[in-house]
Amino acid sequence: MNRDQLTIFAITAGWTLVVGLVGGAILWRFRRKSLRITMIVAGLIPMLAALAAVTQSVQLMFISAHDSLVVLWTLVFSGLLGLAMSVLLGHWVSTGSRDVGRRLRQLGTSYEPVEGHTVVPAELAAITDELELTRQRLAASRERERALEASRRELVAFMSHDLRTPLAGLRAVSEGLEDGVVDDVPGALRQMRTTVDRMTGLVDDLFELSRLSTAPPPRRRSAVSLRELAEDVVGETCEHARSEGVALSVSTPADDDRLAVHGDADELTRAVTNLVGNAIRHTERGGAVKLTVDRADDGRVRLAVTDGCGGIPADDLERVFDIGWRGDQQRTPSAGSTGGGGLGLAIARGVVESHAGSIAVANVEGGCAFEIDLPAIPTSP
Repeated sequence: MNRDQLTIFAITAGWTLVVGLVGGAILWRFRRKSLRITMIVAGLIPMLAALAAVTQSVQLMFISAHDSLVVLWTLVFSGLLGLAMSVLLGHWVSTGSRDVGRRLRQLGTSYEPVEGHTVVPAELAAITDELELTRQRLAASRERERALEASRRELVAFMSHDLRTPLAGLRAVSEGLEDGVVDDVPGALRQMRTTVDRMTGLVDDLFELSRLSTAPPPRRRSAVSLRELAEDVVGETCEHARSEGVALSVSTPADDDRLAVHGDADELTRAVTNLVGNAIRHTERGGAVKLTVDRADDGRVRLAVTDGCGGIPADDLERVFDIGWRGDQQRTPSAGSTGGGGLGLAIARGVVESHAGSIAVANVEGGCAFEIDLPAIPTSP
């Protein structure tokens, strides 16, 4: 490299450094301005640096006037092209940024899909996709919150009714005893005891549901045999089933080791008891309720309760486990009825889900089947 080339190199590098520093200061000054302005400035700075370097080279006679004219026109048109591309790119990015801003503003006030679609760069497209996923999650959460709030209001209304009715009965019986107009005093006392027991059951259900909803700290759990649990529940409820004219049976395989789960025996017993009691209550006299415990295809332990209720309407299948839902058309239990406040199935679902399991219901011939799937304890080979 000869001396002239070194001089040209030094001139070009010097002007590039000087104009670059000035351009950087300008960009910093306009950093809070529109992206279009900064991109226009970024497009003009290289052209100005080249123009300054060529002008000084002409003055030092390193480039002839004719050649300098060619170079200058080339720089002008190249600069105009770069400027136009900068404006176009700035417009593209600015439009995409406004679209992202519009989606953010709508996300705070509405969960409806954003109308219109803007072609944006990949980075902004990723942000837009993430905003859409966030909108969908928020919309689903809002729907769940609405359903939960409606369920809570329904529960308050139902429980108010279910508690007001026995309280009114207790008041009437107590006033009759106080006024001495009740002839069968022992019978009245038995009626009061039955009413109190039913109210106690409602309060216990509310407490259990509240405990499950507040996500308490994990309890000490151990191996639980669903085979023995199902047999114990049948033994405890067989007298109730006999009084209702319902045949109650249990079917379990002999390999009990493959039917053990890790959990709380009392909670699981309550969940299964709720399912069995619900099945007995909705099965007509002469019908049958059957418990089945086996191993599912995916290796989980499955407990099924099949009844003879005649089936559940398709529109109600998704509401079966909602808080306060009852299959009966009327809220007031009949005399001697053991019907609860519509919390038994909700409690069963809460218990099963707290054990990392799942519960589902499906219509079968003559009735419906509730199935509980729980993770099995791995057996040694």
